[in-house]
Amino acid sequence: MKNIFFITVLLVTTSLAAQKSKVTKGDWMDLKGITEYTLEFDYSDLEIPKYDSEEAFLEDKMADRNEKEPGSGEKFKASWFSDREEYYEPRFIETFNDRYKDGAVKVDRDLGSAEYTMRIHTTFIYPGYNVGVVRKNSKIEVTIDVFKNDSPDDIIFSVDYTKVEGAGNGGYDFNSGQRIADAYIILARKVVKDMYKNTK
Repeated sequence: MKNIFFITVLLVTTSLAAQKSKVTKGDWMDLKGITEYTLEFDYSDLEIPKYDSEEAFLEDKMADRNEKEPGSGEKFKASWFSDREEYYEPRFIETFNDRYKDGAVKVDRDLGSAEYTMRIHTTFIYPGYNVGVVRKNSKIEVTIDVFKNDSPDDIIFSVDYTKVEGAGNGGYDFNSGQRIADAYIILARKVVKDMYKNTK
């Protein structure tokens, strides 16, 4: 049991270390004093490795699945989109709010009391895979923009996160939605760490 715990901690630590962040507008201190954010999730212009577009990715995966089991391709496409609200976004929100010390900063979708919006634009997704004997972690890249609710074109802060890699959930991540959601957990941890460290 101790070995499993050690391996899990090691994987999470390694994932956090692999991430890279680059502020492209403003400064972390511009966020000092902001205690609430309404979250906006954006998946437009999504890049997927080895494919020209998200549409090409879905067409390929649907065709492959339908060949093996008619109708399963449509189920995959439906889950590809529903996983966002079912897995990715809740994991980010839960992790962010749980990790921020004393609840000093809170995020949520449609947070009515918030004056600021944090837009999480996912620009890259690698779903990874797990076929039992061989597996590969998911990866995402994200641009986070912050702006006042009534001034969406006036970005006060922007940061790019690259090489955000899921920790693997101990190897029990056979569902692609759960694998990708794991990367959003790692992302939330990193964002909280950066915000807390740089807005003191």
